[in-house]
Amino acid sequence: MCEVGTRPPLAAERGEPPGGAAAAAERCRDMGEQPIFTTRAHVFQIDPSTKKNWVPASKQAVTVSYFYDSTRNSYRIISVDGAKSFLRQRSWWQGWPTWLITSWVIINSTITPNMTFTKTSQKFGQWADSRANTVFGLGFPSEQQLTKFAEKFQEVKEAAKLARDRSQEKIETSSNHSQESGRETPSSTRASSVNGTDDEKASHGGPAEAHLKSENDKLKIALAQSSSNVKKWETELQSLRESNARLSTALQESAASIEHWKKQFSACKEENDQLRGKIEELEEQCNEINKEKERNAQLSRRLQELETELQDKELELEELRKQGEIIPELMSECESVSEQLQAAEKKNKDLEEKVRTLRTEVEESKHRQTNLKTELKNFLDVLDGKIDELHDFRQGLSKLGVDN
Repeated sequence: MCEVGTRPPLAAERGEPPGGAAAAAERCRDMGEQPIFTTRAHVFQIDPSTKKNWVPASKQAVTVSYFYDSTRNSYRIISVDGAKSFLRQRSWWQGWPTWLITSWVIINSTITPNMTFTKTSQKFGQWADSRANTVFGLGFPSEQQLTKFAEKFQEVKEAAKLARDRSQEKIETSSNHSQESGRETPSSTRASSVNGTDDEKASHGGPAEAHLKSENDKLKIALAQSSSNVKKWETELQSLRESNARLSTALQESAASIEHWKKQFSACKEENDQLRGKIEELEEQCNEINKEKERNAQLSRRLQELETELQDKELELEELRKQGEIIPELMSECESVSEQLQAAEKKNKDLEEKVRTLRTEVEESKHRQTNLKTELKNFLDVLDGKIDELHDFRQGLSKLGVDN
């Protein structure tokens, strides 16, 4: 990342607004680090407490870049969020000022040959950073961008591996030189002891011997430093292996958790389908119940109409009964008329002329009587028919009440 040293003044200190991701990249370029690949993605980190769930590190898609540090011969993945506020602190971490880490940087991952970028879906990938003790995840807008990022990760990983191999070769070369110098020093000592005492050696070969001694001391110091660096790298390699093992375990737990959630999702989906089927059945039953209620309401209205018609028929029957009571009176009147006619015939035998005139009246009276009898008979027939209809109507009404 940016080299440790005197940092440039902040935009806020100069009275300017923060420059965002572009300003951070410009600072890195000024300090010897160059971007070699840039894209945009949503950044996530694994939850440190559960090691299973993803926690979003940015609210929106941010810039994610590969940087190459020519002075250190190292590669890093950097993501900067310019929307965050500055915290003006003056401590440092891995070559980055804390004021820049806490305000801008959401990914600062140095790529090592042991890292692996894994595609977990068509638009999502992840890798584990043992130094940061976390797992980073990136969500891309398209599968093509994910593929390009993964290919660049593999390319940078190979370059980091080559750089590590070269540095190891340099260390081995320097170690060999120091061992050879160590072997040459005893021979010169033996030569000086043969020539004479230490005082004589100092008097005869002073400048050359002092130069050899200083060179030998430098080589010893370099050898000691290389040994301490080897131990340090071995310790760091061991810690990286342990962190890698922990991250592998967390990754396996995450995969198992994903399978568990997939099973739960399938079970919930099946249960949801069953509930939907039950809801459809209940809706059909409710529709049938509503239809049955409508039919019952129609039957109730029809029953009320029939009751009203029955009351009307009873009123008509009562009127017919009243009219039927008048018929005996008419019969008695007919009989009285007949008796009067007979009495008139007996009394008026001598009065032929009156009889003739009365015959006409009698014939007319007989004719009227005949018509009256005919009408009376028709009326009785109609009355009998109405009584029969009323009887049938009562039977039908009683059957309808029994059916309901």
